[in-house]
Amino acid sequence: MNPIYASLGTTIFEAMSARARETGAINLGQGFPDGRGPEDVLAEASRALLEESNQYPPMAGTAALRQAVVDHYRVHQGLDLAPKEVIVTSGATEALAAAIFALVTPGDEVVMFQPLYDAYLPLVERAGGVAKLVRLEPPEWRITAEALAAVASDRTRLLILNNPLNPTGTMMTDAELMLLADFCVSHDAIAVCDEVWEHVVFDGATHRPLIALPGMRERTVKIGSAGKIFSLTGWKVGWMCAAPPIAQILAKAHQFLTFTTPPNLQAGAAFGLGKDVAYFTGMRAGYQRSRDRLAAGLEKLGYAVLPSAATYFLAIDLPRSGVNMDDVQFCNWLIEEAGVVSVPFSAFYARHPVTSVVRLCFAKQDATLDAALERMARRP
Repeated sequence: MNPIYASLGTTIFEAMSARARETGAINLGQGFPDGRGPEDVLAEASRALLEESNQYPPMAGTAALRQAVVDHYRVHQGLDLAPKEVIVTSGATEALAAAIFALVTPGDEVVMFQPLYDAYLPLVERAGGVAKLVRLEPPEWRITAEALAAVASDRTRLLILNNPLNPTGTMMTDAELMLLADFCVSHDAIAVCDEVWEHVVFDGATHRPLIALPGMRERTVKIGSAGKIFSLTGWKVGWMCAAPPIAQILAKAHQFLTFTTPPNLQAGAAFGLGKDVAYFTGMRAGYQRSRDRLAAGLEKLGYAVLPSAATYFLAIDLPRSGVNMDDVQFCNWLIEEAGVVSVPFSAFYARHPVTSVVRLCFAKQDATLDAALERMARRP
């Protein structure tokens, strides 16, 4: 057994969802919506399944989807990409694996930010990379020049950035993005940008991709997800965007992971990416309303809620809420005594965890959120 994987437990998201299924608890842990997603996107995928080819599509993705990604980012983020710079993957996690396996040589140092998506570290270690972790702290979760300087060396080769950041629900400021761009340029490092939440941003904010900053066009891998954009997390359709010299290497790693992605789902994603801007505005407004509904309900119950600027998630600060438990204890209590599943923030840290914060998913229908709040009226 490979020791990296043999020593791992089940991912926290699957573990908490399993507990929800076993106990009948309301699942505000794993980040998936409980709606159907856009009907026209579903209809296009269904049409393609019955009317178009179901044999292997091109390894790098269908021409329609690669062009749709290019057009979409031109309209929404002002990027000038070409289809040859887009590689379609079976979800963003596969894109992350392909990027890390393609770009990390044993001994390379990889800068990552805690709290972090739990796939990052084992993938980096499996590639032979050396993790250099920057610890972010509540309530601001901000990146500083001092923290970057503390992990930099002449072996720094890669930086992995999740923006907007799950689980904190924060977005990088312009100052932080400039800091990260300067860091990558000065260390000749490539940035792998996990930007799956790029459309799920609130309060009139606009996502700014790191690839658009000076010096970053030729040294960034931008990763996106149809599952997050269209609330269809089970589709597992993602993509990587990078300049041709990088994209060519990414494709070589991708071909030996999943090789390709179901063609009908690629057709649905391509259709969805071309939807009118009004769809994306309405989607954000819907999730913002759900965020506000859950936040207001929690605050009425006496919980201190940290700001959520993006993603499907908001967080409770336990000490400020008067809860004398750490995050794991509270999550266990919440399942067993109140019948609601959440996720402890400590699960997103490889070392020196924050243990005072828990995460809840608000990408749920009103009835689900209201039922959870009714159960959470019982306080520890």
